[in-house]
Parts: sequence; structure tokens; C-alpha cells
Amino acid sequence: MVVVGLLDGVFMFVADLSRDIEVPHVVDFVVASSYGANTVSSGNVKIKKDASASVRGKHVLIVDDICDSGRTLASLAELFRSREAASVRTCCLLDKTCRRVVDVQPDYVGAVIDDHFVVGYGMDWDAKYRSLPFIGIVKPHLYDPAARVEEGDDG
Repeated sequence: MVVVGLLDGVFMFVADLSRDIEVPHVVDFVVASSYGANTVSSGNVKIKKDASASVRGKHVLIVDDICDSGRTLASLAELFRSREAASVRTCCLLDKTCRRVVDVQPDYVGAVIDDHFVVGYGMDWDAKYRSLPFIGIVKPHLYDPAARVEEGDDG
């Protein structure tokens, strides 16, 4: 079995999850993103670092921190199927089903969340807040100018 984590946000979850998987496995990582510095998916999945391990004939578990639009998870699942993995399953810590734009349902989900921008436990906002030992919701007025106006905050 090959556990493939999507860096950067998933590293803490993969470490914890890997310790609880009782079957022999190797851990590998892929860097793929559709966010950049934004708080919503750009819709364009880019693979910046591919997996090192061969998945041919092996069972693959793709692990992501959050499934939002579903584009990244769907793209990577298809990629590993095309590489002749014996099976491909997907796992996400958080599932934001309200934002889904592709037909993908993770096989394993830690929790379903509403449409909030979250940080901590490896997840970031423009490379900040990853090391928080909890998952927190970023208040919309901090990143959304429209929310600032609605709340009567000038900055």
C-alpha cells in the first residue's frame, strides 16, 4: 500500500494517520494545488512535485487535508488509476461538500464542514498558521473586503 499525502497542508494529518494504519505501507507525497495565495480554488490543478514511489499494482490511499471543489482529489485519483494502481481510495480530513464542482466523494472523511476558510493542523493561509495545534476558522472580514464592508469595518 502507498499512502500519498498532498503537501503542504496534509503533513500533520498524514503523520497521525500513518501511525494508525495497521497494514504495511509506504508514505509518499505529491505537491498539487489549485489555491496559490487565495482562499478559494482557482480551478486549475497544478502538480509541482510528483510521487516518488511506483504505484503500479499497489493499493493507493490519497490523503488530503480538505476536499473543497474536488478538482485536486479527482485529478490525482485519475492520475494514479492511469498508472495502473491496484486500487485507489481517497481520504480527507475535512470535506466541504457545499463547494464541490466535480463529481467526487472521498472514501474516508474526518468531518464535513460548512463553507469556512480554515487554518491550523498543517493547513495555511498564504503559508501562515500551519503550526497551530488546532483547526480554526478565519473570520471572513480578515480576507474578504466585501465582508469588511458588511460588518462596517474600514480596515
